[in-house]
Amino acid sequence: MPVNLAAPDPASLLPVAGVRLGIASAGIKKPGRRDITLIELAPGSHVAGVFTQNRFCAAPVTLCKQHLHGNEIRALVINTGNANAGTGEEGLSRARQTCAAVAQLFGCATENVLPFSTGVILEPLPIDKILPALPAAQADLAPGHWSEAAHAIMTTDIVAKGASRKAQIGGKTVTVTGIAKGSGMIHPNMATMLGYVATDAAIAPALMQQLVKEVADVSFNCVTVDGDTSTNDSFILIATGQAGNAQIADAAGTDYAALRTALDEVAIELAQAMARDGEGATKFMTINVAGGRDRAECKQIAYAIARSPLVKTAFFASDPNLGRILAAIGYAGVGDLDVNALKVWLGDVLVAENGGRAASYTEAQGAAVMKEAEITVRVALNRGSVDATVWTCDFSYDYVKINAEYRT
Repeated sequence: MPVNLAAPDPASLLPVAGVRLGIASAGIKKPGRRDITLIELAPGSHVAGVFTQNRFCAAPVTLCKQHLHGNEIRALVINTGNANAGTGEEGLSRARQTCAAVAQLFGCATENVLPFSTGVILEPLPIDKILPALPAAQADLAPGHWSEAAHAIMTTDIVAKGASRKAQIGGKTVTVTGIAKGSGMIHPNMATMLGYVATDAAIAPALMQQLVKEVADVSFNCVTVDGDTSTNDSFILIATGQAGNAQIADAAGTDYAALRTALDEVAIELAQAMARDGEGATKFMTINVAGGRDRAECKQIAYAIARSPLVKTAFFASDPNLGRILAAIGYAGVGDLDVNALKVWLGDVLVAENGGRAASYTEAQGAAVMKEAEITVRVALNRGSVDATVWTCDFSYDYVKINAEYRT
């Protein structure tokens, strides 16, 4: 079961002026499953995105990148149950047909629509099921359907993921609401999942790409479940400009900082929810590496720990086999690391220093911490002043079962 995670109260997901969401059932993978989501954006909205760096990226990722260049985005269409990845030119053709059908419904150009897919790779996108379901999704459009959309974009997720915040910017109340899906095949090389965050703040178009990348880097790029980067990863930031604030045009200003805080909080909550809902997860782990020369080496070491199957299985078993953490630090690839200078804590318990086991450490201390559902591993490199944090989960028997039976 997810670790200390429950689906958000639908009332807590605040409508964003200029955004409407509609859900429908196409029965792509299971009959009756609500697996189609439409998101309609008011004219004048600005959209930016970051995407997977997997070279086998899905057809919808390719089209999204194309459509975001120089086009006003009016609608997003999302399907679950089929990734439309590894499908070649036919996959691109079917994604374009989906965009064209949505464009016809909204009276806009095909290039004004962004497509997204998630599910099984190497299978043709079943547009014979998707296209007939689109009018029902359009008829369902409403500002308050964030919770329904959060459920509709799920695949192996157990819990729907959504969050909202409000901020005061230039004397106006600005709303930020986001939803995401992700439970397995989670590892960053961008943002490892599907995520959509919208705000009614007015933001200069020139700032949008910088903003979406900054938010991704402190949230979705700091989470791993299994070390596998998906073919379909997409994180989209939407700004409708309907809050009435003066347009934010300066990244150094206080208004930008206030908006960043609200966006970061929403995105971090969604990213952590993915680790808490990792396939078969029983433990939620925070890996903090401090005292590094730069953030890159801190994240490099943190991810070596977080994605290690040996570390993750030890945490599942509540076994303080903590030499596995030292091994991961050692093979992380920081070539000039002085292992005699670093220290490692499990929770508040000092585990290692001076190149080996801490003199004060006892097995009983480690075992007590390992029984907890939420555990922090801290590493002090003592070679600089920079730190980084990543979030992950353990590997349980259920992770193997879920992925072994993914297509059944």
